[in-house]
Amino acid sequence: MGGSNRFPLSAAVNLSPIIGESVSTMPESSRLYEVAIVGGGPIGLFLGLCLEQAGISCIILEKRQQPRSGSRSLGIHPVCLELFDSLEMAGNLVREGLHIQEGHAFNNNRRLGSLSFEHCPEPYNFILALPQQRTEALLETELNKRNSDILLRDAVVNQIQEKEDEVIVGFHHAGGTESVSANYLIGCDGKNSFVRQKCGIPFEGKHYPDTYIMGDFKDNTSFGNDAAIYLCREGLIESFPLPNNFRRWVVKTNRYKNTTTREDIESKVWHRIRHSLTHTENIMLSSFGVQKLIAQPMVRGRIILLGDAAHVISPIGGQGMNLGWLDAWDLSKTLSTLVNQRSHNPQLLKQYEQRRRKAFRNAARRAELNMRLGRQSPFPLLRDTLVSAMLRYPVSKLMANLFTMRGIEKGLI
Repeated sequence: MGGSNRFPLSAAVNLSPIIGESVSTMPESSRLYEVAIVGGGPIGLFLGLCLEQAGISCIILEKRQQPRSGSRSLGIHPVCLELFDSLEMAGNLVREGLHIQEGHAFNNNRRLGSLSFEHCPEPYNFILALPQQRTEALLETELNKRNSDILLRDAVVNQIQEKEDEVIVGFHHAGGTESVSANYLIGCDGKNSFVRQKCGIPFEGKHYPDTYIMGDFKDNTSFGNDAAIYLCREGLIESFPLPNNFRRWVVKTNRYKNTTTREDIESKVWHRIRHSLTHTENIMLSSFGVQKLIAQPMVRGRIILLGDAAHVISPIGGQGMNLGWLDAWDLSKTLSTLVNQRSHNPQLLKQYEQRRRKAFRNAARRAELNMRLGRQSPFPLLRDTLVSAMLRYPVSKLMANLFTMRGIEKGLI
């Protein structure tokens, strides 16, 4: 199941300490891997592809029997398209997705300016809009094509045992209880990560006051493949194109709404910008609040957290999933070095965590900038003047790089 360059694992299974269910339910491990990944979403699948390409044996334990449906995250940034290119699968994504090369900013209905990605580095001088369910499907198809034994669905992890030279993971599968041993355990199991919680790793940060509702509607605008952002007196409205002639509308609200109706979005969009969504087809409705959270630590021994299990930032700006892919790419290179050295080197993992924390801080700052611009402003004229200046050359070139996540790991703003 991947590479043969394993470093030694203990054959005996010491049944304590175990994190999770009782010791008596942990079966003896019969499968050994260099890496075990918990969670087969976009980050876990991507990491699996990276490790398979590097010849590192791995298994992905995913609790869902079938892929999740729904559009969810949709923006793939150029820096990640370049990573997919290195995996020789960018073309599949680019063919299915919609290329956003320009965005327009408005104050209610008055145009403030436009931001073009056309002059960003080629060939991916655009943001790719592709619903997450299709992104995951393409990742899973590619992974199964390369090695159909890596992804194990209907595998519900319930135990984690840390040892000096390995981690043993127990899980329910097909009505039975199984376990695997690995040199490293990677938690890619989302914001409510079982791995993080059962290992007692704190998730620290803060909740912002910003709340939003959103929905995907049939596109009845004249924007085509362009995005639009409205800095309204009553709060932000974002409008992003989707494949198949749909468009996502994100609307800032004064408070969190447990349930969202299409009438909520229709009324606010009409009131703020006089655009009617009435009688248009709707395929998704949602509401969300905003947090900035990070695991303390992201790396503990041989257990590593990745993606939303490691950190959460504001979705305004669409960086979260992309940040997880950047983390996974970095981690795959670090694990490859560890495997080749055939020894556990905590210093390499410490350096990895330092790099990822820096990238997290940079992404969080950019997300906060996006949120601040979208809030009700006591000085709207000053804000509009600032935004107009940001959209004029040469500042616009810098802003295009910021919005496409260039320099996220180097500290450029």
